[in-house]
Amino acid sequence: MEERDKNRKTSAVIFDCDGVMFDSRRANIHFYNHILHHFGLPPMTVEKISFVHMHTADESIREILAGTPFVEEAQAYRWKIDYTPFIRDMVMEPGLKDLLDFLKPRVKLAVATNRSNTIGTVLSLNGLEPYFDIVVSSLDVKNPKPHPESLLKILRFFAIEPGQALYIGDSVVDSETAKGAAVPFVAYKNRSLPAAYHLERLMDVPALLSPSV
Repeated sequence: MEERDKNRKTSAVIFDCDGVMFDSRRANIHFYNHILHHFGLPPMTVEKISFVHMHTADESIREILAGTPFVEEAQAYRWKIDYTPFIRDMVMEPGLKDLLDFLKPRVKLAVATNRSNTIGTVLSLNGLEPYFDIVVSSLDVKNPKPHPESLLKILRFFAIEPGQALYIGDSVVDSETAKGAAVPFVAYKNRSLPAAYHLERLMDVPALLSPSV
């Protein structure tokens, strides 16, 4: 973990969902393979699995069904699926609730995710909804990540400057989003990403905050 900037006052911590708050790779695999199976198509390749982990559901459907006649039909079908069973395949990151309990009285908390209509259910069923002041999904912006609109919306909501926030993510998409919004980026379990900080444990986040927090 890199040394924090002692001159920076952190007012908000913003989390990506997949790969940071949850290990959701298994859930994503089952969800999108379910859709492919519904249309009589083979399961995703390794490359497609990596793609759906980082992108919106709309983009993922278009990618995994590219070249088939089912793209628009699959887009409509995904809205009808009850996502609740797939949440059982999501594993909450160790220390997440302890971290949120520590941060909640001290800083503002937000989520910026490329999930769409599933994020509310994910947070609610895991008892995380009360922690966050604002949750911005791909449905809440015109331009999902890696466009910085989601982070800029959160900064406006909190009325803070980019340097007063931290964004914790695990992918190139997250890194580019933070760069576009000029928000210091915390790369989680991915040292290949350019970032202000690299962390391997969520409970190392408090060490990045200013002493007065």
